[in-house]
Amino acid sequence: MIPARLERLLGTDGVPMLVARAFADAGHEAFLVGGSVRDALMVRERPTPEYDFTTAASPDQIEVVLAELGRAVVTIGKEFGTIGCLVDDIPVEVTTFRSEIYRDDSRNPEVSFASSLDEDLSRRDFTVNSMALQLLPEPEIIDPHSGLVDLGAGMLRTPLDPEISFGDDPLRMLRLFRFASTLGFAPDPPALAAATSLSSRLSIISAERIRDELDRLLVGEGAAAALQGIVVTGLADVFLPELPGLAVEQDPVHQHKDVLAHTFAVVAQCSPDRITRLAALFHDVGKPATREFGDGGVSFHHHEVVGSRMAKARMRQLRYSKNDVADVSRLVYLHMRPHTFKMGWTDRAVRRYVRDAGELLPRLNDLVRSDVTTRNQKKARQISRSIDELEERITELRKSEELDAIRPPIDGNRVMELLDMPPGPKVGAAMNFLLEHRLDHGPFDEAEAEELLREWAAENK
Repeated sequence: MIPARLERLLGTDGVPMLVARAFADAGHEAFLVGGSVRDALMVRERPTPEYDFTTAASPDQIEVVLAELGRAVVTIGKEFGTIGCLVDDIPVEVTTFRSEIYRDDSRNPEVSFASSLDEDLSRRDFTVNSMALQLLPEPEIIDPHSGLVDLGAGMLRTPLDPEISFGDDPLRMLRLFRFASTLGFAPDPPALAAATSLSSRLSIISAERIRDELDRLLVGEGAAAALQGIVVTGLADVFLPELPGLAVEQDPVHQHKDVLAHTFAVVAQCSPDRITRLAALFHDVGKPATREFGDGGVSFHHHEVVGSRMAKARMRQLRYSKNDVADVSRLVYLHMRPHTFKMGWTDRAVRRYVRDAGELLPRLNDLVRSDVTTRNQKKARQISRSIDELEERITELRKSEELDAIRPPIDGNRVMELLDMPPGPKVGAAMNFLLEHRLDHGPFDEAEAEELLREWAAENK
């Protein structure tokens, strides 16, 4: 009997049935597999619908069927047995039964085509993803590895022995914690043991694939526990050694909070935005290198500067985009800025804060608020009030001046004309002078700018 929750996948005019019917008309069976089946059984809405199918048809046969059914056919994965297309503007991928194995130290999987659906399902990552839905001729759930039981129990278990599954594709060890984060499921003990014993094998996986799994892990509700899992198993040592490096030895005299536990808490408190959570992940990585003990206790002077550089270096190794690297390293660099204004927020301080944060301002404020994990309620309230005051000051200044577009009233061309100078570094210095005046004193008009420039030029001949 088919559960009622799967009915939305069985509509006669729905994309799943259109695909199944097209393959049936061509003499092939096509089974819906993977996340769409799992999420439907969980009554879990997918952010964007997409459907994965598996079939005994060859890649060439799949291409013929999809070319007639959909549009924008994609054959880039054909050598791995996968053809994609859009059906009613919804992404569909169809793959020939296969098993994917990483041999020895190869970074590229060897793909062999399986002989049956059962073999294909046995080579998938977890039992909750190893169920298939047959749509034609009659709907039927095919569940050879008790995925339904594990789904009900909230358990992540591999279809085969975990050492075989993780040996076939080491990325599955990281996916174990990605699904723990996003689904709220618990890895079963044998899977955890296998991930621990095989953690070093993750090193054969490309940085790009690891990066993508980390991104997905970070935006899940269970990101903090999942991050702890990748540290405990040793997976983080392979691709993110800065994280376990936060577990610095606690000094019995100069006690300070556990930086690693604090980082997990900050990630959990941030909104589930990928960039903000990456910044939370890296915000204190500079602390071990800057830790000093003095009469007043432990300190981490300029850890945000060191941390920004470390974040930049690690993200580049993980092949993040230039924009991502710039945004995250900037957030790490700025995250201590609000704590330096203990005497209140002057107009000058607010302008500089907004200017330096730019488009990252909402994320920076989120990170700063989330960085408060102290159990000292009095201290927590003081920090929260300071951030409240900052946001109030920003709102007030926005009403009175163009706070989000802080710039002098004249441009470089007018500077060259007024001071009769050619393009060059001196024009930039003049513009910086005007910008500093704008930050310190607020808006001013062109006449005042010209007068200030004349005085500046007289002093800087």
